Amino acid sequence: MANHGVLSGIKVMIIDDSSTIRRSAEIFLKPFGCVVIQAENGFEAMSKIVDNHPDIIFIDITMPRLDGYQACMLIKRNPIYQSIPVIMLSSKDGLFDKARGRIVGSNDYLTKPFTAEGLLSIIRNYIA
Repeated sequence: MANHGVLSGIKVMIIDDSSTIRRSAEIFLKPFGCVVIQAENGFEAMSKIVDNHPDIIFIDITMPRLDGYQACMLIKRNPIYQSIPVIMLSSKDGLFDKARGRIVGSNDYLTKPFTAEGLLSIIRNYIA
């Protein structure tokens, strides 16, 4: 991988109740210089967004208590954070999920399991 450090310092938040998904994202992104911030659920994510002000957020749709749609809506309603790109993560590639994500303000949609290239491509699209 010749791209080491290309995205150096970019703060990427991964919000997913699956530790495997969070860890995979970290393994994919760290070699490129990204700072990976992990949150297990929407509530934990809210305080970490305030503390870290990420450059881009990937959020799972299906989580207990505060799901991805609700969390995305809270982020996008806050004038301080609404410009942060929010990418919905789902194991379903359904039209309904994509449409509902757009309604709550998400910028894009990525199907799980994702690849390193899939993640990096979206980050480059919104951050570059």
